[in-house]
Amino acid sequence: MSALPPCPKCHSEYTYEDGAMLVCPECAHEWSATATEAAEETARVYRDAVGNILQDGDTVTVIKDLKLKGGGGTVKVGTKVKNIRLVDSDHDIDCKIDGFGQMGLKTEFVKKVV
Repeated sequence: MSALPPCPKCHSEYTYEDGAMLVCPECAHEWSATATEAAEETARVYRDAVGNILQDGDTVTVIKDLKLKGGGGTVKVGTKVKNIRLVDSDHDIDCKIDGFGQMGLKTEFVKKVV
């Protein structure tokens, strides 16, 4: 007997298979077994330049001078960025840097402050 995942809605452990679907007898929630497997595989892990795992709300420092588009200046090495937000777009981090405002950074140019 294979171990089935718990219900994503009510976390009941009494799920069962009904064809290609998984069913929870307690809350009657139905979901696809392949969707559960795909969601587990696609959980993205964000890492900084040295391999530390990043999470929302972390504080990071910039490890390279970053020139801003449009002639807005340069973010210098060692600039501390507080309360980052991880996003799934062309830049991995949304943040607000004092003196520059709202911007996006890539994880390869930051190091987590431990």
